[in-house]
Amino acid sequence: MKRRRHTPEQIVRKLAEGDKLLGQGQPIEDVCRHLEITESTWHRWRNQYGGMKAEDAKRLKALERENTRLKKIVADQALDIDMLKELNRGNF
Repeated sequence: MKRRRHTPEQIVRKLAEGDKLLGQGQPIEDVCRHLEITESTWHRWRNQYGGMKAEDAKRLKALERENTRLKKIVADQALDIDMLKELNRGNF
């Protein structure tokens, strides 16, 4: 099966559809087959996107990207500080 990337909106929509099918009494295996995802993906999405709306999921992804960018900036600054400390000590 070809690997796909789903947008947060698609994930929220599939979770809502899956919940509706589960409410009708279908087993989780059939729901996952209908949604074209694995059962582990279903459970991972449920843990991550639980009761979110599409806008909330989109905002979460944006915040995660921003957090990653900020962590990279902090790591670069820490390296610069270490380098300057070494130069200040005269150990170059």
